[in-house]
Amino acid sequence: MSAARMLEVAHLRVETIEDSAVFAGLRQEWTGLLEGQDFFRTWEWLHTWWKHLSPDGARLAIVTVRQGAELLAIAPLLSTAHHLGLGRLTFLGTGRAGSDYLDVIVRPGAGPDVIPSLAGHLARPRAVLDMPQVAVATSAAMGLARELCRAGGSLRATSTHVCPFIDLRGRTWESYLGSLGSEHRYNFQRRRRKLETQHHLRFERVSSEERRRELLPVLFELHRLRWSERGGSDGLDGHGIAAFHEELSRLALERGWLRLFVLWLGSSPAAALYGFRYGSVFYFYQSGFDPAYRKLSVGLVAMGLAIQSAIEEGASTFDLLHGEEAYKSHWAKEARTLERIVVYPPGLRGRLSRGEEVAAQAARGLMRRIRRGDAAQSR
Repeated sequence: MSAARMLEVAHLRVETIEDSAVFAGLRQEWTGLLEGQDFFRTWEWLHTWWKHLSPDGARLAIVTVRQGAELLAIAPLLSTAHHLGLGRLTFLGTGRAGSDYLDVIVRPGAGPDVIPSLAGHLARPRAVLDMPQVAVATSAAMGLARELCRAGGSLRATSTHVCPFIDLRGRTWESYLGSLGSEHRYNFQRRRRKLETQHHLRFERVSSEERRRELLPVLFELHRLRWSERGGSDGLDGHGIAAFHEELSRLALERGWLRLFVLWLGSSPAAALYGFRYGSVFYFYQSGFDPAYRKLSVGLVAMGLAIQSAIEEGASTFDLLHGEEAYKSHWAKEARTLERIVVYPPGLRGRLSRGEEVAAQAARGLMRRIRRGDAAQSR
């Protein structure tokens, strides 16, 4: 198969990139096009994910749109086999590693020209287009899906996750604390004071390559310890995950994006928090703590100190990303909904594929309700 398939659409050139070397060479143009839109659409995140976490048998299918030499849009896709004789196109970053806010990247103002050209190109392979973790209210993906439906495709959109976030605009640390519930605010302040006065609290932000290499394994170990009593977590576990974060955190530090913190009690690392500052947004990604310090609420204090750090460095938003953990609601009062957008191609195979996936989702929902019912009866 050739490295790229090209299609001239009016004055635009649409190209499907299937070669990893070409993907690697797109970094500078990709960064210029993205212009700080979202961390999980950066070349660094998606290229590193492709190297370490892409599924077996997947092939690159990145679609670019250009006007002359100018890059106007990127649909960061990969291709996998699908049954019924159809292919499946989905976003890079899907699944492992927990990417949020995935989307098509479009130069501001270029959408009315670019989206129809992308749709015309993507309609040709007769593939299911599966676009998960999309914030529909601000996405180009929904416009692409609707354009494909005008050509006979069938659209299915379902809510999948909620991302709590804190709007930090105009906030000081004191005014933010004042916005929290009195019980949560008091608990944080009391725990912090106790750690400072009785346990020699130090909150270190990693700022050098030497410390990154030393403390990234500390994060992994504290995350493992935190979840070991609950049956484990796949957040920082699994084949390729350690190599992914080793390379990603190195790149993020070089770009000034890495926010890796360790909460020390004396000489002991008690908690760690891992995130990224991209544009004006602080993204909280993962954390961990030593259960030996559970009664001291070291995880609570580390989160509060990370939010304080984000405010003091001028972040506009602290995004806790997707997840149903109850503690997030104590810190964040607003949330964005993520959706999965699937477009099935026209024809019998597309209708059959949609019907099978709708039935499978209903069956999974039924099983979850049965398990919840069994769990309630066993109490």
